Amino acid sequence: MGQTFSLALAKAGANVFIPSLMEDDGTTQSMIENEGVKMAFMKTDITTEGEPAKIIQNCVDTFGSVDILVNSAGISINEPDVLKFGRSQWDKMFSINLTAAFELSHEAAKKMIPQRSGKIINIGSLFSYLGGQWSPAYAATKHGMLGFTRAYCDELAQFNIQVNGIAPGYYATALTAKTRNDPVANQRVLDHIPANRWGETQDLMGTVVFLASKASDYVNGQMIVVDGGYLVR
Repeated sequence: MGQTFSLALAKAGANVFIPSLMEDDGTTQSMIENEGVKMAFMKTDITTEGEPAKIIQNCVDTFGSVDILVNSAGISINEPDVLKFGRSQWDKMFSINLTAAFELSHEAAKKMIPQRSGKIINIGSLFSYLGGQWSPAYAATKHGMLGFTRAYCDELAQFNIQVNGIAPGYYATALTAKTRNDPVANQRVLDHIPANRWGETQDLMGTVVFLASKASDYVNGQMIVVDGGYLVR
């Protein structure tokens, strides 16, 4: 999904700065630069103390400003036995899914407030609204992302900075391949989706471009659900 968000913004004309724990094999850079924009990559661990500040400063040093921040990093650690899900899993997920998003937003705000403009887009989940069987920390962090989105909107709207989010539903990615390849599990998901299909990552492109553009200048504190209708069932 992070690659999809990057490509969508590149197609809309944005230069893209990507911090990642994993090296880019050149695929993402090629996709983005083929859109006629620039891309810079920084290998980093966003949970390391001081790294969020370095990420934002490196973006400014490279491109002159930071205008859009997409907080898309996240993990899910599943444990069917609730009594085996302890602090180590809880702390790791909060560090990546929520604390890093706060720290990156905090550092970006230091640049956006003086320029009186900016877009912060937090990636939530259906579990921003639902309980999360087998992973209480995942649901808690995604509920937290919704609350953080609303709280930071309240802090930053006065500076013409919009803070919104996207809550994707069930998408056909490598992470969901096991579920999709299990006929019973796959049907259980589809039975909840009025659209009767898994989402494709390109289904998210329009929403991220909208939230990153001037078209959303009076949209603030919202989490837009892109789920094919899953939450209505």
